[in-house]
Amino acid sequence: MSNAFLEIVELPDGRIVLRRSDEESPLVTLSFSAEAREFLQERYIDVARAMFHAGLEATGQLAEDEVVESEEVAPVSHTLH
Repeated sequence: MSNAFLEIVELPDGRIVLRRSDEESPLVTLSFSAEAREFLQERYIDVARAMFHAGLEATGQLAEDEVVESEEVAPVSHTLH
């Protein structure tokens, strides 16, 4: 993965995307219904930020779990006499 920072951007069509700051293509796209936007009012961007943050944290935890699992598997050694 690139060393670029991640940014949250609202596109002209209302979608909210998470992307690398040096790229245009989104990594994740989020879309709220009209009903959700009406309920959230201006807070929808805060909710989007929290959703992206939770996703990144979960991804990091999954990656850590994979490393731990791979370290826990001890190689079986056989000694022949």
